[in-house]
Order: sequence, then structure tokens, then C-alpha cells
Amino acid sequence: MFILCLIVLSAETLFAQKASLYKPDFKTPSEIKGMKLVWNDEFNWKGKPDPANWTYENGFVRNQELQWYRPENANCRKGVLLIEGRKEKINNPKYVAGSSDWKTGREFAEYTSACIKSIGLRQFQFGRFEIRARIDTACGAWPAIWTLGVAGGWPSSGEIDIMEFYRWKGVPTILANFAWGTDKRFVAKWDDLKKPYSDFTKDNPDWAKKFHIWKMDWDKDSIKIFLDDLLLNDVAVKDCVNPDGFNPFLQPHYILLNLAIGANGGDPSHSHSPIKYEVDWVRVYQWKDPLSP
Repeated sequence: MFILCLIVLSAETLFAQKASLYKPDFKTPSEIKGMKLVWNDEFNWKGKPDPANWTYENGFVRNQELQWYRPENANCRKGVLLIEGRKEKINNPKYVAGSSDWKTGREFAEYTSACIKSIGLRQFQFGRFEIRARIDTACGAWPAIWTLGVAGGWPSSGEIDIMEFYRWKGVPTILANFAWGTDKRFVAKWDDLKKPYSDFTKDNPDWAKKFHIWKMDWDKDSIKIFLDDLLLNDVAVKDCVNPDGFNPFLQPHYILLNLAIGANGGDPSHSHSPIKYEVDWVRVYQWKDPLSP
């Protein structure tokens, strides 16, 4: 009986321990008082991301970035979604000789990476979004966790950057942003937060080797973005109205996870390859009482 009690106690102690900051977390999603888990993806298998949850971007997509997006660079293994930015030369099938368009004027892509998104599959209005991830801070890396509204072209659809890392004026920076429409096409109104990466590493030199939790709390009144429970940025929803009166943060949003290379990320030519971005899990909670919070 004494031995049995020791075994039970040891098991309880083991499961009560916090997940290592250096390893994937395989524990069951936490319960949150007053909220229910409405969707999650733990990425705990070997193979491609679940097609019931995610689709892919393809090719050159935005911001004159260097990478060619493709499904091959996003894979689940060892408990994480691993997105790799690889230095490899591939043909651009949309190449047009003499074209001045950045998407068709390049004969080759010098880098590949991946962007997965939940558009048309998993879309949510309000709740708590939690994403545990480990980012690569090599020069050239531009990892992101973000959402876009389902209605309206960008930026009138609304954009929430739960996490971005890139080089702002040459300085490695963590960002948390909100964007919505203006009276000029493709010009956004931004409420952004730029926090130097050195703010995190001065007391935590292993910061980039660890997993961190990015969290967004979103309701009809406000949106708040946290990193490891540190409030980074918040906005009042009533202040985010497009010129036509539409509020893009009062509609469902879908989730994007991507690793861009170059552009704001900086010059990757002297960085290691592959650049790795690991997402341990994505969880979405909503309030049990629809009138809450």
C-alpha cells in the first residue's frame, strides 16, 4: 500500500509540473473559469497540418518578401507545427520576362517558406486566443501570428497582429498591432506597439530558445494582446471604425501562421538555413455566458 501511494503521488507530482519552456507541451488544454474551449489544434502527430483546420498560401503573396510560399515547408512533428524558411532556388512559374511586377518579374525565388490559414474552416468572433510558439530571431526572419476579418478587402476587413517579429529601423523588435480601413485604398489606420527584442533578452538571454505564449482577449468593447501575461497593446473596439461605418472587429476573423523571409525581416543572406518557426498549439476559448465579459 505504501509503495502504491508513492506511485500515485509521483504521478500526480509529474502531471502537476509545468511544461518545460524548452520543449513542446503535451498537456491537456487548461480550463479557464467562465470560458469554454471551442477549438484547438495541438499539432501532436507526424505529417501535414490538419486539412479540416488549415489551408495554404502559395507563391509570392505580399510585401515584396523573398520567400515562395508552399505547403512543403509546413509539417507537424515532435509535437509542433514546424514552418521552415529554407534558402533554396526554385523556378517562378509565373515569371514574365521584362515584367515590372515584383511577383512576375523574378525568374526565381531564392527562399521557400509556408503560411497556413484557417479561412473558411475555423473563424471566430470574440474570445481568448492562445498560441504557444518558439520563434527564430535570425536576420531575415519575419514570423507572425495574426488574424483577418472575413468580410471586406484589406485593410477594411481588419487585421490583428497577435505576434510579429522583425527588424524595425534595423532593430530586432516584437510587435503587437491592430489595423483597419481608411478612405484610401490599401492604406491602413494602425494602432501598433513596437518593443525592442533586447527588452526581453536583457534578463533572459535564452529567450529565443524557449516557447512563449501569445494571448489575445477580444470582446465587443476591447482587444488586448499579451506575451507571457505581459500586456503589449490594447484598443477600444469603438475606435476602430472604417470610413463607411463598418467595424471590422465586430465580425469573425480567421487565423494565419506564417514565416516570411526578407522585407521587414532584414537580409537573410548570412543567416542559417533553415530558419525555424515552431507552433506548439493554438487554442480558442469563448465565454460560457454570451453576455460576458
